[in-house]
Amino acid sequence: MSLSASGKHPPHLWFNLFKYAIYGLLVLNIFLFFRDDWLAAQHLFASGFSMARLIEAFATTLDTAAWVILLLLFELETYVIPDEKIKGRLKFSLHGIRALCVCAILYAFYGYIARCLALYDITPVSATDLCSLLESSFYYMTGHDEYRVLDALSCQSLNSTAATVLMLESNVITDQRSLEAAQWLSWVDVVNAGDWLLVVLVLEIDVRLQLRGILTGRILLASKVTKGVLYSVLILAAAYWWAEGDFIDFWDAFLWIIAFIFIEMNVFEWQVETARKNKLKRS
Repeated sequence: MSLSASGKHPPHLWFNLFKYAIYGLLVLNIFLFFRDDWLAAQHLFASGFSMARLIEAFATTLDTAAWVILLLLFELETYVIPDEKIKGRLKFSLHGIRALCVCAILYAFYGYIARCLALYDITPVSATDLCSLLESSFYYMTGHDEYRVLDALSCQSLNSTAATVLMLESNVITDQRSLEAAQWLSWVDVVNAGDWLLVVLVLEIDVRLQLRGILTGRILLASKVTKGVLYSVLILAAAYWWAEGDFIDFWDAFLWIIAFIFIEMNVFEWQVETARKNKLKRS
């Protein structure tokens, strides 16, 4: 890494302010997603839910928090901490925290899959008049993770819709169109989460190879091509959220893509500096 006398990169004030502002917005997103997960959980699990299903209810919050910590660890290892310091207890601590974050992300990935599959656990409503359900604590799903209490207005609207379904576990009623839109968005969540897992896997390999000084040639080319494909999928997911009017997911995806562009820039600068040092040693 290109280091100043203090052991860190030379200061690029405005660039660093912008970068850490992006990181700060991602921290804020943890609280925004917690609010949304909490509201959705109150509707989805109105009759109570077990600890085993807690991860399904708060998958987005857990996923975002773990990713923020992981992002900051990559920032420390690729930008802040000098190469010669990454050893011993510090190296063990960084890798240990990273392993815990990856476990949390994998668990959250399971939560996304479980949430998606739950949208297929449905059966047609047998009631002839949905308004008869008003006293039974049912909820009306209007979109992906969007719910409201079934009231007289919504039950009359649903009565006029032939394709109405009931999700038995959650006591949630919705129409076929809203259900299909929620299913598609849920699958995008699964694909996006899985894609990010592959991104962090490639980055982890990059960091380890760079520390060994062998992230060059065909290995470097393969890494760039792989990440190009993976980032393209992430951009497509963000575009889909934008098209569907899911602004918060689009905004979160946009911030994450920018944040990892910074990490990629860190790795690139790290490679240039390592190559320069090796050239000086040979001369």
